[in-house]
Parts: sequence; structure tokens; C-alpha cells
Amino acid sequence: MNRIDWTGTQPPKATEKGIWGWMFFDWAAQPFFTVVTTFIFGPYFVSRLTADPVSAQTTWSNMATISSVIIAVLSPVLGSIADQSGARKPWIGFFAIIKIASLFGLWFAAPGSPVLYPVIFMILASISAEFSIVFNDSMMPRLVGKDEVGKLSNTAWGLGYLGGMIVLIAVVTLLAASPESGKTILGLDPLFGLDPKTGEDARITGPISAVWYLIFILPMFFFTPDVRRGLPFGTAVRFGLRELRNTLGELKERRGILKFLVARMIYQDGVNGLLILGGVFAAGMFGWATIEIGIYGIILNVVAIFGCLLAGRIDKGVGSKTTVVISLTMLLLATFGIISTGPGYTLFGLMPLPPADSGGLFGTAAEKAYILYGLLIGLAFGPVQASSRSYLARSVSLEEAGRYFGIYALSGRATSFMATLLFSLVTYMSGSPRFGMATLILFLAGGLVLLIRTPYPADRA
Repeated sequence: MNRIDWTGTQPPKATEKGIWGWMFFDWAAQPFFTVVTTFIFGPYFVSRLTADPVSAQTTWSNMATISSVIIAVLSPVLGSIADQSGARKPWIGFFAIIKIASLFGLWFAAPGSPVLYPVIFMILASISAEFSIVFNDSMMPRLVGKDEVGKLSNTAWGLGYLGGMIVLIAVVTLLAASPESGKTILGLDPLFGLDPKTGEDARITGPISAVWYLIFILPMFFFTPDVRRGLPFGTAVRFGLRELRNTLGELKERRGILKFLVARMIYQDGVNGLLILGGVFAAGMFGWATIEIGIYGIILNVVAIFGCLLAGRIDKGVGSKTTVVISLTMLLLATFGIISTGPGYTLFGLMPLPPADSGGLFGTAAEKAYILYGLLIGLAFGPVQASSRSYLARSVSLEEAGRYFGIYALSGRATSFMATLLFSLVTYMSGSPRFGMATLILFLAGGLVLLIRTPYPADRA
């Protein structure tokens, strides 16, 4: 089987413009995850779109579950077809159209309106975003040599967080206003005359993310090299499905890669759960509105940028595996801290906190403790994903990158519905989102234990 020659120091395989164009995909894509999924629209969906926050949390979790199942089933298929059809950019462009249209549809999710439509739009946007990532990730091994792939992946991820943070800051300072005063945190009237009472400050994040994505994926299309077109579409489908079957059978022999993919499947469930449910959980526990959630998100994104830049150096120095292990340990500590914190206490009451509210943002000691735990998440959740991506890139050949990154997406989504489903079930049965969040520890810890026993690179005997 052909392998990419990772020996020695390879010269860059793309121009500097091409590399920056590829990294700008993360810059373009991240606002959807930052302001729509995690910090603004998601909490708005839970706390303001309906009158029942607990039921809304379950609905939001179910939306994520449905998206994850679709992504898990189709990502390997699309990756294998892409290996045969060659060029990745046409696929990214196709899914960009679906994603952009769906994000514009979120504008119509006014309070009291049927939740079915925003759920459908979120499912379409989520699967389009993830399918595009499969094709973008599979381009990475062709851009730089072995010594730089970890740094490239973490730098791109950090650039993505910077883009997400810029959009989040703009929303919090210029668009999101208090429903009581009608003013933003800067004391200004919201731009465009947005009415916070009808959720327009949160609903606008869909169209904003769509426009941002449309503008900033263009450098990738203009400058990043793509492989030549291969087989015609119909033939590519037939050969792609055949290659996928062969690849899945081949994993029995490539036990290191199989073990890595299973470990990543487990711990990524926990990471996805934190990203999808973290802001929602805080909104429900502390009653945070758009401004509080937005500022919390800004804090995490600032920390995440530095976390990715630092992780890029760690990855280059000691490898992707060590970087992922460190990150997972930090996420475990953060999740434990979050679920142990409530009004007037942390560490499950072993450390009482003053219950008094000083007024203003994050006025209670419990909220400040929650933010401190959130800093660990900010430091770790970028590197755990970026270095997982470079882990695989160092372990497969160029010719099989598409289908293996498709299986990689499968490993990140195949059981991710388990995390959100388990959250929903435990929350429903106990009536406590805290117990639901506690289930994420099972996924993070289980994946970490298996990863420690996995070779690096994963194709090493």
C-alpha cells in the first residue's frame, strides 16, 4: 500500500497564499459554531424561544442527535467518493449553498413560533458544515510536510476561534441588548433597530454567520491547490463505495488506526457534548441572557486562541498524541468543576461560596467559579480537535486521505448522538440538567484511557 513519504523535511506543497487560503476556511466556518450553536442562538432557543426551558434543552439535544446520525452515516461515503472524483472544492461549494440558505432561515425563529422550522434549518446547516469540513480536512496532507502539519492544524483552529470571537464581540457589543433597557452593553441602541424582546439580537446570528462564511471561504477557492478532477460522478460513486468497503475491511489489519478512530469516537462525543450543551447549561442554571452568554463565549475564545497557538508548539515538539492527552485531562477537570458548581457552592458543596449577588455581570461567586472552569475548556477544546486532525494526517497516505477523513468524521459522529441522547434521557428522568452533563465524563475518560494505549503515528506497528 502506498504511503506518503513523511521521512525528512519536505518543502511546502502549496504557496503561502494557498496555505492561508486553506486556514481561512476555519476562520470562515467557526462563527456558525460559536455564535449560532454554542453561545447565542442555542441559548436563545432554550431560554426564550419557548416557555419551557427543560423541554427546549431536550429538543435542542435531539436536534444535535439527528444531525450527528446523518453526519456519521454519510461522511465516509462522501469522503470515499471524493477520493475517486478528485477535486474537493466543488463539494465544499455545494454544501456551502445549503448551509448559507439554512442560516438565513434562522431569522424567522421568533418567540412563540413553531420550533420545527429552526430545528430543520439547524440540522441542514450542521450537516452541511460537517460535510464541508471532511473535504477541507482531506486537503491538509497535501499542503505541508510532516514537521509542520500539527502546527498548521492548530494555527488554523486558532484562526477559526479568532474569527468566531470577532463575530461574537460584534454581536454582544453592537447587536445584543437587554430586553429591559433595550440597550447594548455599551449603552447603545442595537444596530439595524433590532428588537431584543422578539429575539432579533439572537436570530440575526444566522444571517451574519452565513455572510461571513460566504466571504471568507473565497480565499480557499482562489488560492489553495486542489487535485485534478478524477472519475465522472457516477463512476466515482461506484468506485468510492467499493473503496469504502475495502477500507473498512482493511481497518482489521491496521489496528493502530482503528484504535485511534475508536478512541477519538468516544472522547469526541464528550467534546461535542460540551460544545453543544455548555452554553445552554449555563443559561439554564444561572438565567444568563444573550449578553452574559456572549461575554462568557468571548472569554473562552480569547483563551482558545492562545491555547491553539501553544498547542501548535507542543504538537511540533512532542507530537499530536501528547497534545490530545493533555487536552482531554483538562476537559475532564473542567467538566467535573462545572457539574459540581451551583448557586452558593462548588466542588459539590465541599467549598461553599457566598450566595450574595453583587449586581452586574456574573455577580455571584458561583458564576465566577463557573467561568474559571470554563477557562480550562477554552484552553483545551481547540487543541484536542486540531491535534486529533494532525494525528490522522500523519498516519495515512495522500491517496486515501478523503476516505480516512470521512471515517474520521464518522468516528467523531457515529456515537455522538449517545452523548446528547444520554443527556436528554438523564435530564428527563432526573429533571436535572446537572446529572445530564455529568454523563459527558464517561465519554472523555473512556476515550482518554483507550488513546493512551494507541500507537503514534497510528499506522505504526
